Amino acid sequence: MLFLSRPLSAPPILVATATLQRVPGGGWGQGSAAASAISDARHPRGAGLGLISGGTRGLPRPGRQMGGCSFHGNLAGPERGAGDCRGNFPHQQERRRARCREGPGRGPELGLELVFVWNRDPARMAGSVPPSLQLQNLAAVGERHPDLVVEVAHPKIIHESGAQILRYANLLVGSPSALADPATEQQLLEASRRWDHAVFVARGALWGTEDIARLDAAGGLQSLRVTMATHPDGFRLEGALAAAHSTGPRTVLYEGPVRGLCPFAPRNSNTMAAAALAAPSLGFDRVIGVLVADLSLTDTHVVDVELSGPPGPTGRSFAVHTHRENPAEPGAVTGSATVTAFWRSLLGCCQLPSRPGIHLC
Repeated sequence: MLFLSRPLSAPPILVATATLQRVPGGGWGQGSAAASAISDARHPRGAGLGLISGGTRGLPRPGRQMGGCSFHGNLAGPERGAGDCRGNFPHQQERRRARCREGPGRGPELGLELVFVWNRDPARMAGSVPPSLQLQNLAAVGERHPDLVVEVAHPKIIHESGAQILRYANLLVGSPSALADPATEQQLLEASRRWDHAVFVARGALWGTEDIARLDAAGGLQSLRVTMATHPDGFRLEGALAAAHSTGPRTVLYEGPVRGLCPFAPRNSNTMAAAALAAPSLGFDRVIGVLVADLSLTDTHVVDVELSGPPGPTGRSFAVHTHRENPAEPGAVTGSATVTAFWRSLLGCCQLPSRPGIHLC
């Protein structure tokens, strides 16, 4: 199942779902076409694969390319549109990668089949999702027999339904900030082990994920700091941060442990949450997140990742600083490269073994 996020015009969380199903004659693939098919013009919301699909602002509409590889364009087949993807996915990895580069309409050849789409407001699916793919009750996900459920909606979906989904399928989490809640993380781990399903977590905009993980595993990581800056209109803040205001051209809205930020900026802290997962020795309590409102960044999201290791023989420490600029539509929560990054995570998790635990991809 896939959870995909989608734009909404009202505050209530709106989620849609699509599912991935085993393809006869070959392993399993993913289905995610409905995420962009169910997308409107304003505020983002989202869901994932099975397909719990909704949309974040910035996800493409059907037929629209974004970052060169739209969900809808890559998964929708010429005959069945946003729903059918067939092929021998596990045994065609090289050909699959080449076809993704070739452009849209390749989903059926990647071994991907969309099994269902769920949205908390069924009316949102009218005209976008075939009735046969619409799931009215998320609790009935098992009836569609998904192999992979992808969430790109809102952490709330993972809090409430993540463990239940793992009973029936692997789960790709598109809202890593959900794991900042210790109870949710523990529930996912327990369900993963009990039902022998994997929890995959999309890295999103985090550059250098593998390098961070390797350095951490080798005991060479002492500090990690992730700064996300964009125009104030690009933030969707809640709770104590909802009343935060810019006091000048560039205002630091939050600086502190990532765990403290995620509940108040669930859709603006996913990159920081991914960093906390990549560096378990530091985790959500010691990875530092910084949220900056910058009036000059009207069409860009900027992510700076700074890390250092312990002092070496000379007393100096190993250090790395990456600076990533991601073009974005004004007021968008996600940058234009996000769709491509998530698509690559989705394909990537299908190459990983399905084993219990939480795995970045």
